[in-house]
Amino acid sequence: MADIKGTCDPRFDMVKTAFAQNFDEGLDVGASVAVVLEGELVVDLWGGYTDEAKTTPWERDTIINVWSTTKTMTALCALMLADRGELDPYGKVAKYWPEFAAAGKENIEVRHLMAHTAGLSGW
Repeated sequence: MADIKGTCDPRFDMVKTAFAQNFDEGLDVGASVAVVLEGELVVDLWGGYTDEAKTTPWERDTIINVWSTTKTMTALCALMLADRGELDPYGKVAKYWPEFAAAGKENIEVRHLMAHTAGLSGW
């Protein structure tokens, strides 16, 4: 079993098991996870390595690049607003953000952004 460090409230033992399984099955080289529930840190785990060669252990304070972490929360917030009738997925983005219409983007709808089908260049 993978060498996992940190703390985990017994209520979240399955999180620790799944976290370790990612290393055991080779799905992750190194990672960390923290969960705060009602202001209490209930999961604070880390393990593995920061490099593919497995020369540098992952520590509690390891700093890494994290990509695409806001997509889930943005989608959740947008769907909550849509559910409340405050955001129309079929509405033009420019209705909510007028400056967005510049450079030929006036017909892009909210749903296009949410589905990554707006045709905007990325990197």
